[in-house]
Amino acid sequence: MVDDLTQVYPEGEARALVRRMFEDGFGLSQTDVLLGKDSELSADDIANAREIVSRLLHHEPIQYILGFTDFCGHRFRVAPGALIPRPETQQLVHLVLDSLPAGCRGGILDIGTGSGCIALSLALALPDAHVTAWDISDEALSVARSNAALHPRARVTFEQADILAPPADDRRWQVIVSNPPYVLQSEARQMEPNVLDYEPHRALFVPDDDPLRFYRAIGRYAQSHLAPGGMLFLEINQTLGAETAHLIEESGLLNVRAERDSFGLDRFVIALQP
Repeated sequence: MVDDLTQVYPEGEARALVRRMFEDGFGLSQTDVLLGKDSELSADDIANAREIVSRLLHHEPIQYILGFTDFCGHRFRVAPGALIPRPETQQLVHLVLDSLPAGCRGGILDIGTGSGCIALSLALALPDAHVTAWDISDEALSVARSNAALHPRARVTFEQADILAPPADDRRWQVIVSNPPYVLQSEARQMEPNVLDYEPHRALFVPDDDPLRFYRAIGRYAQSHLAPGGMLFLEINQTLGAETAHLIEESGLLNVRAERDSFGLDRFVIALQP
């Protein structure tokens, strides 16, 4: 199977995909495979494994094929209507958690929730908080609500809302967090087919002539809807760190700073409401 996948993947990635297929798809560890236990798979399991390899050869993401992924220590359903959660977004969640007391009872808003992984992870870690999650997409909200059903201890209110035309209300939040679309259209040519051909473009791309459109809207909303002392946490395009921070400063928030991800890239912006 590894040899088959090396037609389209580097050998290391092909091995990792096969390992994940056996572990998450069939419950076989790498040790089990080395001991030859994969030879004990049923005819149906062998057919399923071949189907998975066939789909991988067409660049379909392994997370969509298996139907789930792990994020912040929890398992979440994934489907093509929502982005696959990335490791850097786990760091965004940890930045939020590191800023809040364990007994936080404030309101937290996740803008553009997608699969719901940010909102649900925060709700699981902060059971006394009041977490609300917005998305404009019916498909994404369906995925997010299915994940909420998998994690009944996580109390999250899901709402269909568009940050470019946000609800007119007077709610105040202790935290606003968002991983909005930030990939430039011109960057698409550099992306792998497993992302470009399968993940929702609406959740990925912004026009080259207005790359900060969502951050502008989020900054404007945060300025009027963060409680005094409230905080804004954003995942950003690593090539636009300074520009994004400057835009958030212009919205009137204070102590604006960029944070780097585990690869040393500008990946987050954090700000404080006066």
